[in-house]
Amino acid sequence: MENQCQCCSSDRLLNPILFNILSQLDKSCPSPNDYHSIPRRCKCDPRRTVRLKRPSEICKEASAVLVKTVYFMKNLPAFKQLPPDDQFILLKNCWAPLFLLGLAQEHVDFEVEDVPADSMLKKILLRQEEMETEQPTVAGVSKLKSCLKKFWSLDLSPKEYAYLKGTTIFNPDIPDLKASLFIEGLQQEAQQALSEVVRLLHPTQQERFACILLTASMLQGITTSLIVELLFRPVIGQADLLELLVDMLFCR
Repeated sequence: MENQCQCCSSDRLLNPILFNILSQLDKSCPSPNDYHSIPRRCKCDPRRTVRLKRPSEICKEASAVLVKTVYFMKNLPAFKQLPPDDQFILLKNCWAPLFLLGLAQEHVDFEVEDVPADSMLKKILLRQEEMETEQPTVAGVSKLKSCLKKFWSLDLSPKEYAYLKGTTIFNPDIPDLKASLFIEGLQQEAQQALSEVVRLLHPTQQERFACILLTASMLQGITTSLIVELLFRPVIGQADLLELLVDMLFCR
């Protein structure tokens, strides 16, 4: 017998009669003989979906960090000098890594739990389809938490976080920017300021600046969809988070 996850060893074949009935409703329903070939949810599957254990508390903390993130952008004089279209593009593409830096700086930690799986009967009767949004998984959350823990291990100072945020928000490589050269100059200035403050605060740690930038590159591996679905969907429902951010950024 092929190696099989012990978590699924007790699964039983779904009643063939039930399958015959349900298959009349949904022709894509697998046959009873194929049922064991269907990917199953088990405790060791990194693809299983999860949710926050304490959503009301953690979502409140995350929302506070998000507000600080937007106001950080809004209060940067150089950012306000950019064309409105460029401000929007940078907001759309950079709010997530900036927010993650805020989570790290505020030491926001959280735990997750498995999302109860719908029964196959319910899925077939309601003809549920795969959602377009990325649902939080064990693998995705693990990557997110590993990124935060790496930043915590560096123990960045407030100035280091501030200049690192500057290098993150002023990203000249984003397409369709009108002032990309100006933005590139701003990023270089932020990197230079970060390098100087690192040398000042940690003169014996010559590798610290490179380590900070390497850790910051991990931010790009965390998808915006994961952040939204895990930390904000419980409180904003079906609202578009980007629209809310635009209102916050451009309101007087």
